[in-house]
Amino acid sequence: MMTFIRKIDRCGVCKMARRFRHYYSGQEPICQLAIDTNGDLLRIDPSLLEIHQYEEPAYRPLVDFASWRVAVLNYCDALLPERLHELQRHDETDEVFVLLRGRCILFLGDGQDEAGSIQAADMEPLKVYNVKRGTWHSHTLSPEAMVLVVENRDTTTDNSPFCPLTPEQTAKIVALTEACWPA
Repeated sequence: MMTFIRKIDRCGVCKMARRFRHYYSGQEPICQLAIDTNGDLLRIDPSLLEIHQYEEPAYRPLVDFASWRVAVLNYCDALLPERLHELQRHDETDEVFVLLRGRCILFLGDGQDEAGSIQAADMEPLKVYNVKRGTWHSHTLSPEAMVLVVENRDTTTDNSPFCPLTPEQTAKIVALTEACWPA
């Protein structure tokens, strides 16, 4: 049920008129507000809509439901190219990435038990990148980057092993990054 709060011409927080807006903090929604076409500010029943945001460094799951999970991956120093010393694969599922802002390079290894040859995909915003089950992968992100991640909810380190990289493979990742993102 939508509850009338007060009539307004323009939202004082988002400065937008007659647009759907929500306000939140961390992972838990504080309130959900909407502005209807008449300029009335309405509260949306939280049983109808959850709103999540994550702006801190690294990875954070935001929504888990049934068999799927939506997460966000933001820049963190551990993902600098020269600090990448391992790749991960998911043995039971594909994993989807969507670049929302900034830049991200997706590194892929074509090996089975080892990373093998390293390849790089310089992600384009709002395109869906589906890393196939069993593919070794990692990323590097620009400082302002945000990547949406969709994966199975039961994706854990128990079914997602890591593979150490050789110094030559790490050097290749650095070289690929410099080729994709010239200074």
